[in-house]
Amino acid sequence: MKAARRTARGKVRADAVLTEIVRNGVIAVTEEMKTNLMRTAYNMIVYEALDFTVGLYTAEGETVSIGLGLPSFIRGMAETVKAKLAHFGKDGIEPGDILVTNDAYTTGSHLYHFTFSLPIFHQGKLSGFACCMAHWTDVGGVLGGVTTDIYSEGLQIPIVKYAKAGVVNQDLVDIIRMNVRIPERAMGDLRAQITAVKAGERRFLELLERYGRDEVLAAIRNIMDQSEAAARARTRTIPDGIYEAESYMDDDGVEIGKPVPIKVRVVKKGEEMTIDLSQMSPQVRGFYNSGATTGYSCAQVAYKCLTSPTDYPINEGSFRPLKVILAPGTVVSAVKPAAMRWWMTFPMTVVDTVFRALEKAIPDRTIAAHHADLLVCLINGISPRDGRLFLAGIGPSGGGFGAKMSEDGISATVCLNDGDTHNHPVEQMEAKYPLLFERHALREDSGGPGRYRGGLGTEQVVQARAPININVQVDRVHCAPWGLAGGHSGAGNQVCLRIGGKEIADLPNAKVLMKRLDPGDAITLRAGGGGGFGPPEERDPEKVAHDVRQGYVSREIAEKVYRVALDGEGRADISATRLLRRAAAPG
Repeated sequence: MKAARRTARGKVRADAVLTEIVRNGVIAVTEEMKTNLMRTAYNMIVYEALDFTVGLYTAEGETVSIGLGLPSFIRGMAETVKAKLAHFGKDGIEPGDILVTNDAYTTGSHLYHFTFSLPIFHQGKLSGFACCMAHWTDVGGVLGGVTTDIYSEGLQIPIVKYAKAGVVNQDLVDIIRMNVRIPERAMGDLRAQITAVKAGERRFLELLERYGRDEVLAAIRNIMDQSEAAARARTRTIPDGIYEAESYMDDDGVEIGKPVPIKVRVVKKGEEMTIDLSQMSPQVRGFYNSGATTGYSCAQVAYKCLTSPTDYPINEGSFRPLKVILAPGTVVSAVKPAAMRWWMTFPMTVVDTVFRALEKAIPDRTIAAHHADLLVCLINGISPRDGRLFLAGIGPSGGGFGAKMSEDGISATVCLNDGDTHNHPVEQMEAKYPLLFERHALREDSGGPGRYRGGLGTEQVVQARAPININVQVDRVHCAPWGLAGGHSGAGNQVCLRIGGKEIADLPNAKVLMKRLDPGDAITLRAGGGGGFGPPEERDPEKVAHDVRQGYVSREIAEKVYRVALDGEGRADISATRLLRRAAAPG
């Protein structure tokens, strides 16, 4: 059986069998890159929280496969590879080079994301790139408070060569080492990223050697064409039209209480879609901006969810039917010197708002809003064990996702931006840092009521066992996760403090910056719930009774909102429920 054949013009074409072998092969390569990074990283944010993404790219920088990780990195790494190609040119790259940058306006995110790219050469020909973007715990800059320009946020590395023809640029390494607070950990994560991209190079070269360079690249073209065809077919099933929606963020952390408007416009025509984000809020003074690369990612994540959510590997072909419109200088297309440290929060609400815009067009594929925040508390202090500085983070905390037309929202799940990231395990946090987790539980009544209920948020109460400094940058307190088709909103996010034994729950927002906690003080992080779908009085009474027994919904909400009567043992009283719902019916 031939794996490939040549067309009349001499161009290689791969058959279906080889295409599927390569499809699974590139997924296996990126998963091995991911595993190697996890096993060799030094910081919990990489090996436990999995705040990274790895990928394979064509020689032109198009996405071939990315390891399942952060959805918002879909575009970030591809654009970074393309920017490196544009900077050096193909003639300026040679075997043994490793390219690096953490430039926020190239990656679209913040300076904590170091991106290493290794050009893969096969028999002297550039055949692709292996790439790894990972979150570093520290890159210098101020430790707390709200930054208002990029220069206060840490070390900026332009597009440079970490290694040239196999020789490491030690001057660059020394500059990085001198600008981070815990250099041994930073250098450990750096080496782990190099391990990941070298694994990608090795395994991809094995594919090329085994099946032939031209044949494998032909199979990759097939995969992209198939993904494009699937996306176009699913796009055609969406009614043509112009769809718009608005929402907002609480504030930018500087002008407290001033909402930041979010506005999206979706144009669907034939087998193509345009997502217009040009009317977003102008970039803000606080550190919630993100670069244009993330603006594209917002649109791509929403489009992927709507058209080809289970089409793997994630590759460039899936996005060919999508056009994205941005205007320079918005919160998702910020320009220098906009602050970018907390870049990841606003994009999640942008994606939620795209789903909201398409509610009427495709109610079976949209989803109510989710809690849309990492609910992270950054901490720093001096360890009572060894007297050394430590940097850590509580979270990311799971919250509620929105309900859909046919099912309840999922509970206690990390927000959309971070996808496959995990929270830091309680046991490790307590073992490594002076913290005590008093409570980590689901949050009753946080899921938005509806025919299908929104997912529940979580509540964490964390006590300081030694003096620590905390920084919390949570949003979506006031813009609660909305419901769809008559569903109610879920609870918004919330942050509370316990200082000197006194509870403080009346904060104007959920941004607590450079606050000192003494031993016995505590912080409470409450993740919001998802919005509901459909009128709550249409929910199956037996499901409501089950929710009450499980502690998801209170008896009060069951009666007042769902209009379900329960007997003394918590079972649904069907006759009394009919009377309650009849009395509440309009007219």
